[in-house]
Parts: sequence; structure tokens; C-alpha cells
Amino acid sequence: MSMNRRVQRRAATRDEEERVNFPEIENSSRLSLDEKGMVDWTRLPDDTVIQIFSFLNYCDRASLSSTCRPWRFLGKSPYLWQELDLRHHKCDAATATSLASRCDNLQRLSFCSPESADAIINLRARNLREIRGDCCRKISDATLSVLVARHEALECLQIGPDFCSRISSDAVKAIANCCPQLKKLRLSGVHEVDANAINALAQHCQYLTDIGFIDCGKVDETALGNVASVRLLSVAGTTNIKWKLVLRQWSKLPQLTGLDVSRTDIYPNIISRLFSSSHSLKVLCALNCPELEEDTPFISNKNHKGKVLLAFFTDIIKGVASLFVDTRNSEKNVFLDRKKSKIKDGKLDELLNWLEWILSHLLLHFSGRTSRALDNFWLNQGKTLLLSFMQSAQEEVQERAARALATSVVIDLENDSIDTGRAEAVLRDGGTCLLLNLARSLPEVLQSEAVKAISALSVNANVAKAVAVQGGISILADLARSMNRVVVKAAARGLCNLSVGEEHKGAIVKAGGVKVLVGLISKWLSSPGGEGVLKCAAGALANLGADGQCSVEVVSGGGLPALVMLARSCKVIAVQEQATRALANLTAHVDSNTNNTAVGREAGALETIVELTRSHHDGVRHEAAGALRNLSFSGDENREAITAVGGVEALVALAHYCSNAPLSLQKRTAGAMWGLSMLEASSIDIGREGGVAPLIALAQSDTEAVHEPAAGALCNLAFSSGNALRIVEEGGVPALVHICSSSGSKMARFMSAMALAYMFDGRMDESLIGTSTESTFRRVSLSGARRMALNHIEAFVRSFSDPQAFPVDAVLSAPATLRQVTENARIQEASYVICSEAEIGRFVAMLENPSPTLKACAAFALLQFTIPGACYIRHHEILLRRFGATRVLHALAAASDVPHEVKIFACIVLENLEQFVTSLEA
Repeated sequence: MSMNRRVQRRAATRDEEERVNFPEIENSSRLSLDEKGMVDWTRLPDDTVIQIFSFLNYCDRASLSSTCRPWRFLGKSPYLWQELDLRHHKCDAATATSLASRCDNLQRLSFCSPESADAIINLRARNLREIRGDCCRKISDATLSVLVARHEALECLQIGPDFCSRISSDAVKAIANCCPQLKKLRLSGVHEVDANAINALAQHCQYLTDIGFIDCGKVDETALGNVASVRLLSVAGTTNIKWKLVLRQWSKLPQLTGLDVSRTDIYPNIISRLFSSSHSLKVLCALNCPELEEDTPFISNKNHKGKVLLAFFTDIIKGVASLFVDTRNSEKNVFLDRKKSKIKDGKLDELLNWLEWILSHLLLHFSGRTSRALDNFWLNQGKTLLLSFMQSAQEEVQERAARALATSVVIDLENDSIDTGRAEAVLRDGGTCLLLNLARSLPEVLQSEAVKAISALSVNANVAKAVAVQGGISILADLARSMNRVVVKAAARGLCNLSVGEEHKGAIVKAGGVKVLVGLISKWLSSPGGEGVLKCAAGALANLGADGQCSVEVVSGGGLPALVMLARSCKVIAVQEQATRALANLTAHVDSNTNNTAVGREAGALETIVELTRSHHDGVRHEAAGALRNLSFSGDENREAITAVGGVEALVALAHYCSNAPLSLQKRTAGAMWGLSMLEASSIDIGREGGVAPLIALAQSDTEAVHEPAAGALCNLAFSSGNALRIVEEGGVPALVHICSSSGSKMARFMSAMALAYMFDGRMDESLIGTSTESTFRRVSLSGARRMALNHIEAFVRSFSDPQAFPVDAVLSAPATLRQVTENARIQEASYVICSEAEIGRFVAMLENPSPTLKACAAFALLQFTIPGACYIRHHEILLRRFGATRVLHALAAASDVPHEVKIFACIVLENLEQFVTSLEA
């Protein structure tokens, strides 16, 4: 039997100070390899096995203990089951019953939800000393009463921080009657705690020193004065407090050392009188008490009778330090230096533990709020306190500090918007290192909170860089393999945020991130509630896909089928959008890799992308249109395949929808139709399916970015005489003329000029042969459109050649001048256009057309396709020679009856072809 890699990994991620060396593993001859080269791990000493088990979470521990009989016995060791945290696990009656045999000696239990509270009674853990319940908003008196009745040895009971409005004084009396050993009781959101309930606590719980009635509606002040054992008391957020009764009763409590009245309406006079009348009181927390913060004289008063006041307007760390005998520690952060400090009454741990708990609770409460006062407090003190609490010995305090840190920097979680100032303040004080250390720790709840904070902070580029430099990418990739959904989601979100940075993409790939992310999709696609993980995993793959080399790794790592399956199967819009974005990004590198071919050949990929253009969500449509645009520009094979799966119909429908859609969707849709229309058969289909009208509408956009793809698509459509006629009839000539004459995009003007040239080079007239009245009417109406089109084509061509600046004779006799004219006429984007054989043949035919304007347009176009550095010059040179273009060009260059621009452009094309041939021969 061999130890699985998951167990090895979990054991390796323990904090450095907690790691244990196992000399038995390294030195014992009992662990020699067998004939298959495997180690017999069952021969490990029992104490070593138990130690290994202690490094694992409960799920891994149970899985490993089930592998063989000896380990099954060792897996039930009381040492391994002294505490149990079920907050990230579903705990029903069946789960609790299955764990019961291990829980005889269970001391501490944490759970989440009232359903879990009902179930944990089945654990039969009679010796429980501590119970902590989170997210128990709906827990009832009956459930809580049964819970305490079954666990009479309880010393600590904490239910909150949710508002537990279904708990009443009856449950508090049940606690008092059932738990005589109780030392700590903290309840949140109870509607009322009456005198009978509190008096029962005073009577039956003689060891009760720590009480928290937080965010309660009403607490009997007089009765609280009867709990003589209390040393630490919090009523933070509790309303309807009668402060005169508080002053009268609580100042007499003989052992009251710490009092928390934060978020209440206490006023300055009460605090001053409490300080003067209570002999035992040392510390009073009063954060966010409006009556105090609006009293300027009170704020400026530093004399508190030797007591310490902790508020937004005081120096909290300095105030806590003043409790110590050694006055040299007054500037020291005693939360970080507890072992060397001595408190006056000798009860350092109890008081500081309480202060850590109280302050971390308050900071978490304030972390999601924004105001100038809170922002100043956070930058000046809150950040330092949270970073200190992240190093606390109390896991609960560490959890809250990490959660508060994450919450405090987030402005908008869905849109990944954070407060840059707060994030970089955390970075400056070493917060990323602390968080990464917590992420390596064993408790999963602590892991999840740390990773959530890392993920939120990594939106900031500087923090992301620090996380990457400190090994955070490997940590996140490792935690993304966790069995815990919360940890996995946080880790996946962290990888997604880090993958935004170009400098981190390669590191994620190197750390095995692609395999991890693809594995998450496969694992969580069929798991209920896995949408958050899937969204982050697909988002990270989409970000990696934006890089040419990383996109190849995504495809080779199995990302393509996983993303296709996700886009097709998951109906959650946010997940669909990210999966479709990933497919669009993978296909965005037409010239640098073969991803487009792979996508086109992947089973179901094109059908899925085409279907997604019909989504009701613009974001999904946008990404699907982008993917089709990229694919349609990558060769006839993909164009044919897209057409075969209904791509034409889908894009035409999308183009019709686009009239009121975002500009980015308009641009991508027009681009997809441009690319698809490069296949003549598809361009004809677009016309037949009604694609002309929406393309004309897109061409009339006020945005230049839409002009180019719309004009490009209309240009391809216009190559067919049937479509050319449709463009005229649908009012396309004025739209193309407008682009040709006024668009800010040279490429858009060029494509619209070519479209007009195709429409009026005579072939459309041939389709109207006949003597019918309708044909005659059409010829008459086309005549005016033709004149307008040719006038604007001529103006467009002449805008690239100035006969006064460059006389014909000077251009033809001076190579330097010829090169200058070439540069003036160059349209950079046109050098990426590839023409079909039919298109080149048509341009050559235009050179011989009787119209001087069409001659000039054709010569100008050929100049673009043969200019030095053009991507497809070899392809075009072959086709031009096949059609005898050199003969025609020489004739035009020598002709005396053609416009000067025709002669110049013809000479330039001949020069381009000659240079290309010379370069090949060289």
C-alpha cells in the first residue's frame, strides 16, 4: 500500500514551526522497499501514524484510516478527536452518528447552521467543554435547550455573531440550569434577556467570568449586577440600556475588569463616573459610540483615573500597553509581545485574549462599512490591529482578522473593485506574508479566510506581485485541490485574480495551474453549488488564454474540451460568460498558434459557440461573437464548419438584435460576419438569410470601430451580384458612401470603396438583363447610385495622391519619390488582407474597365496587397501573374489617357512585384 499524493501534500504544508521529523521513516529498516519498489506504510510505528493523521483534515483522516485495519484503529485515537470543526462540512444526523464512535473524548466542537445544532446531539460527546455555533440565525430555544442538556460539562458556549432572534430568556435559563461549570457565555441577537434568566446564571454558574450579550434587544441591567463572578462583560450593540442602572449596579461588581459598550448610546458622563466608582475596572471598550465621538471636551480629556479607554479617537495599542508594569513598553504592541510583558494584576492572558476577541469582533463588524472616520481609523490603527490579530494564538481571532482584512479592502466583490490605499497599506506592513503563512496552516476555516483575503488583495497589481514572489501561486494551486468547497473557491478566485497580470501567467502554468483549473471544471461541473468555483476556474483559464504561449498550454492541458463542456452544460450566466470568454481568448492568436484549428475540430465546440450567440445575456453573446470572429478569420475549413452548424443564421439573427446592443457586441458581430463572408458560399447565404439590412444598419453606426468590420462584410457580400443588388435596394449605397468619405478609419474607407467598386463595375448590370418594366426601372434607379458611388471612390483614391506635391514625371523618374508616395498611400491594416483567386481576377479586370475611377481603385487596392511587408504578398504575386496583371499594369503606366494616380499606382505595384521577385532570387 502506498501513501497517496494528497496525504503527502497535506503533511508537507504544515507550518514550519509545527513540522515533525520522523527518523523512523528515514532510518528504519522496517520500511525497506518491496519487490515492486513500494514502501509498506503499515509498518510505521503507531505514534508516527497518529502524528501523520494529526496533519490531515477530518475528511482525509477518515479516508486514510479506512485503508487498512491497523490504521482504522489508530484513526480513532482520542488524541486525534479532541476537537472537531464542522463549519465547512455538512453535518446531518447520519454524519454525526458515523462520527459518534470517535467522539467519546471530544472537548471542543464548532458547527454552522441550526440544522447542524440538531444533528450534533447524535455525537454523544458527553465530555464536551466548548461549543461554538456560527450562522445560527434560526436556532430555537428547544434546540439550544436540548444541546446544553446533553452536554452538562460545558465551560464555554458561544452562539453568533448572527442575530439569534428565536432564542429567548427560556433558553438562557436552561443553560444556567444545565451547565454549572460554565465559564464563558456569549450570545448574539437575543431579543431580551430578562432578570430571571440572568439571576439563574448568577445562582447556578458560580464560575461564569466572561459574559457577552451582544446586539441584544434588552438586557436586565440590575440582574447583571448580581453576577458577582463576572470579570469580562460585553454588551456591544445592545439597545435600550438604562445607563443610570448600569452605573448603580455594575460599578459594584467586585471583579469586573473589562467592559465593552461599543456601538451603544452610552454618554461621556457615565464613562467618567464608571471610571471613578469601579475599583476593579481596568479597560473599557467604546468603539463607535456617537455620543462620545461628538463630545470634543471628552475626546481631549486624557485623565481617566488610571483606567484605559479604547475608542476610535484613542491610541488602542498604546492604551493596552499602559496596563503593564514596565512603562518602557508603552510604545510596544503587546499583542505581539505577550510573553515578555507583565500586566499589573497578573492576568495577562485572560484580559488580552478577551481584548483580542472583542476588538477582532468589532473590526469585522466595521470592515464592510465606509466613511471618512472609519477610513482614517483603519489606515492609522485598524490595519495594524488586524495584522497583529492574525498572529494570535486564538484561531477564532485569526479567522476574524483575516476575514475583516479581506472585507475592509473590497469595494465591489462582483466587479473585483478594491480600495487601493488599504490594499497597499497591508502590503507595506507585511500582510501578504502573514496571510500566506495562515493559508499553509491546517485548520480549513483559517485556510479559507486567509485565502479569501489573498484573493481579494490580489486584485491590486502590487499585492499580486508580492503574492507571486512569496510563493503564493504554488500555495493557491495546492489549495485548489482541497476537498473543501470554500477553500477551493477562494483559491480559484485567487488564481483568477493573479492570472490577470501578464507577468504571472507563465508562473501559473509552471506551477501546474492549467491542470488544476481543468480538474476543477471536471470535478465541480456536476456538483450542486459549484458555480462559484466554476466561474473562477473558467475566468482564470480565460485570462491565461489571452497570452499566446499560455493559450497553447491550456489547449494541450485539456482545457478545450473542459471549457466546451462547461459552456454547453452550465446554465449559470456568469459561468457561461467566463467559459465563452475563454474560448474566445483561445482563438485570438490566429497567426501564432494552431488553437483555432483545434477549436474548429473539437467535437461540439462550434455548435456550442453558435448556440451561445442566441443567449439572452449580452455578455455571453459578446464572447460567443468574438470567438466566431476569431475562428472565421482562421481559414476556409472553420468558415465551412461554422456555416454547416448554422452559423450564418445565428449571426444574421444576432446582427438584427445588435441595433440597440452595446458597441462592443456590434463590433464583434460585424467582425464575425466579415470573417465568415470571406467564403463566397457563406457570403451568398448571408444575403439570402437577410443579413444585408442589419449590416447596413451597423455600417451607419457613429463609432469608427464598427465601420471597419461592417464595411468589410458588405465588401465581401458585394462581390456577389445578387448581394450587390440587395445592398442597393436596402439603402446601402449612402451608408457606404458616408463611410468612404468621412470615417476616421482608413481601413473602413478602403473597404467601403472596394464594396462600391464591386457593386458598380458592371456585373450587377448583367444580372438585370431583360426588357421588363421592373428591370428598366432598376437600371434607371441604379444610374444615380452609380454616379454617387464613383464620385466618392474617386475622391477617396485621390486623397492618397497629390498631383501638385508629386507630379507624375517626378514620381516615375525618382525612386525616392516613388517610395514616399507609397508610404503616403499605405493603409497598414490592409497588408493583412488575403484575396481569393476570384478577387484578384476581378481587380485585374477592373484595371481594364472603361471607368478611370475603377482603374484607379483597382490599382490602389493592388498596391496595398503587394506593398513590401504585406502578409500575403507571395500569394497575391502568384495570382497576379496567373491573370497577366503585369502586362496590364505596364500598359497603364505607359498610357497617356489615364489619370495620374492610375499611372503612379500601377508603377508602384510593378515595383513592388519586382522587389519581391528579386528578394526571392537573393
